[in-house]
Amino acid sequence: MDPAVFAYDMERVFRRHWHCLAHESVIPNPGDFELFRLGDEQIILTRDMQGQIHALLNSCRHRGAEVCTKEKGNAKMFVCPYHAWTYTLDGALRAARLMPKDFDRAAHALKKVHVRLAEGLVFISFASEPLDFSQVEQSLRASCGQYGWGEARVAHRETYPIAANWKLAVENYVECYHCGPAHPEYSQTHALEQPPEVIADMNAAMEARSCALGLSVLSGNHWQNSAMGQEAIDVFRYALYEGASTGSEDGSPLAPLMGRFTDYDGGVTSIHLGGTTFLVCYPDHGMIYRFIPKSHDSCEMELIWLVHKDAVETVDYDPAKLTWLWKVTTEEDKKIIEHTARGVRSHYFEPGPIAPMEYNELRYISWYLDEVSRP
Repeated sequence: MDPAVFAYDMERVFRRHWHCLAHESVIPNPGDFELFRLGDEQIILTRDMQGQIHALLNSCRHRGAEVCTKEKGNAKMFVCPYHAWTYTLDGALRAARLMPKDFDRAAHALKKVHVRLAEGLVFISFASEPLDFSQVEQSLRASCGQYGWGEARVAHRETYPIAANWKLAVENYVECYHCGPAHPEYSQTHALEQPPEVIADMNAAMEARSCALGLSVLSGNHWQNSAMGQEAIDVFRYALYEGASTGSEDGSPLAPLMGRFTDYDGGVTSIHLGGTTFLVCYPDHGMIYRFIPKSHDSCEMELIWLVHKDAVETVDYDPAKLTWLWKVTTEEDKKIIEHTARGVRSHYFEPGPIAPMEYNELRYISWYLDEVSRP
């Protein structure tokens, strides 16, 4: 938890990879915008008057002032409050008052970061030459595509500030060794709290039900470092316990079915993507889990709940029931992560062995070490 290591992380890991910002339904109309903060960077996500999505750095090309001063809204222009340089929703500089006649406005547009849309999800990359996104698109089409995420909308968003380094938060998320003792609510319905060999038969039965519904295989492991220029993604499936349909307090359905699902298959699709994006797909709703580095000893976790775009709140779903499980689970995780952050500050702390059920954590640690060791 050294500030110098955090700066190294941001350069070698954060600025190299793709990150999910949001579901595009957060800016549904021309002129809509929302401001996102990632580390020291501020990104204005906009939808221009032609419906195209842009990701603009919130820094005036004159003296660097923030040109967007509201968290979200609808606008035709962004006017810098310092000297009134004016920018359009695609970042073009429209006006720069009292500048010389030979001033080149085209050369002073707001800087952009790379944007990709996949199954309704908006991804950005700060890299000058971003990692190849094609495998991510294919994997998301084969997974989130069948769950209808491109036809979804955001039902709820919740941000949790965490007094810990971002890596501690991610390490906690990727392993379920702690699920049994730390998450009794989650463990009542989700079989991932058991070792893989224990739930093998349950997973096989789940896949048989998926095939009976006419769904193709949803799994695919393409987890890799960036040495070959590819983004890392892993799509895997696991079963719910018998009688559970979805991720709810008692396993009961929560909302209208989505995508190609005509019934519940008793399973969950989980997606690990790059270093900060994790997705959870149920037949009737979806979860986006974003990890946002803030400083060497703080981060945020944003949870985004998705439902079918036509689902009506309080009619087709109860917001409290929809969000209950992952709110409870994340509040528990926040406590665990912060306990760990305080504990590892001990001068005498030495990491213990990785348990067999922490296989994904070991994979993530190895991936991280590969990334920070690359030039």
